Amino acid sequence: MSIYNYNVQTMNNNEFSISEYKGKVLLIVNTATRCGFTKQYDDLQALYAKHKENGFEILDFPCNQFAEQAPESNDEIHDFCTLNFGINFQQFSKIEVNGKNESELYTFLKKQKTGLLGSSIKWNFTKFLVDRQGNVIGRYAPTYELAKLEIDIQQLLNK
Repeated sequence: MSIYNYNVQTMNNNEFSISEYKGKVLLIVNTATRCGFTKQYDDLQALYAKHKENGFEILDFPCNQFAEQAPESNDEIHDFCTLNFGINFQQFSKIEVNGKNESELYTFLKKQKTGLLGSSIKWNFTKFLVDRQGNVIGRYAPTYELAKLEIDIQQLLNK
């Protein structure tokens, strides 16, 4: 299986194929609106604005599994993120990233790259970097510096 074999739900609950992103460098992140890391939306939007013309996409998957820090509806999450952070990268429907109801996409991502403490996602704003061929290149903890992550993104965009 490839990352391009997975479908996800848009914010409007329409089915969307990840294959639409073939040939792009992807940063896939589980997010929350009430998390201490929510400020990362500013840096994520800056990364997106800087690199989108070179084939970079961010896929934002809100998740309420960690201390219920994304309790809002999909529409409320989208409104919060656009109003407070001006994001214009793709947001998808709220998902689960661990457990019996976890997204198939996240099951795949976690099998490709485990974290320091195993495969489970430990918190909001965990990131996966995918190259233009659909290979999962890296997994980054929420505390990983986005400036360092940008170096990895830039290297993939330059290939």
